[in-house]
Amino acid sequence: MKKNQYISSLIILALFISVIACRKIVEPIQITGQTQVDTTQAPKDSTPVKHDTVAVKHDSVKQAKVDTPAAPVPFPQTPPPSVSSCPVLPIYGDSIIYGQPTSGSDYIFRPVNSPGAGHYFSWPIGMVIDSLTGAINITKSETGLRYAIGFVKSGTTDTCISTLIVGGVAYMDSVYVLNDHQEKALPYYNANPYLPPACSGPGTSCTFDVTGTAAARKVVINNSSGEIDLKKTLNGTGLLGGAFGLLPLDGQTITVPVYYKLNDASNHALQHIDLTIAYYSSKSSIGSGLLGNLVTKLTNTLSLLLISKSYNPRPPLIIIVRRE
Repeated sequence: MKKNQYISSLIILALFISVIACRKIVEPIQITGQTQVDTTQAPKDSTPVKHDTVAVKHDSVKQAKVDTPAAPVPFPQTPPPSVSSCPVLPIYGDSIIYGQPTSGSDYIFRPVNSPGAGHYFSWPIGMVIDSLTGAINITKSETGLRYAIGFVKSGTTDTCISTLIVGGVAYMDSVYVLNDHQEKALPYYNANPYLPPACSGPGTSCTFDVTGTAAARKVVINNSSGEIDLKKTLNGTGLLGGAFGLLPLDGQTITVPVYYKLNDASNHALQHIDLTIAYYSSKSSIGSGLLGNLVTKLTNTLSLLLISKSYNPRPPLIIIVRRE
């Protein structure tokens, strides 16, 4: 019930923000993060075609050289002449893949089929993928995101696209008004805010802020649920104030890495997500451009779409506001 009320509040908040923004919504501005790996440019005449994947068990493989970021490529726009343009797609064994504990090396996940020679691409920025083999370096990729993976077969100009989720935690890009009792930022899992929390109920054993990096910056996180107490994060619990000091200023921001382990198919592999937290005294103090970017990301998240096709959706932006 609490989860449904939280989602409903976010949908209402998204609509309210869009009215305040009063401008054409644009894609969010890149902040930080990994980019996908590629050695060539995507063809101009390319094709987004959605295909489902099939469930096939996939084991860990040896580390490949999938760790060199490259500049992003544009998402395909040209419609296809027919679906038969994409007879072969890269398949990763399921619609969602997870990182795994490793002994010092990166965890690499390869396609389970061989679509032939060609080039791989991914959107949004955040996935580290080998452009020639399609091998994904999950350790170096942003987890908890929905990706589109494109494959251009050699000798063709069409981009065949399938979707893939890399399991993990994310937080909503949103504005939280403390005077309206919006004091908690809840995590969601596997790119789907409608899934039940993986870290609630008997028998769960998730751990958040494993390294204490968030606590060191006075960001107050529940260590078993990942829930962020925004009021305590802002006001603090001592004489020196919270994460923004005694006298926070409008637009003041901090970026904090949160390391966590989940009781799911990742088998408690150590993962992390960077969070950007900003402060404004009132919602009217936030620029319309920032609100527009925020509502785009929030709307896409609630609609189970790619958060962004062109820019890096990470880190999530949490804006703490004292009053409307």
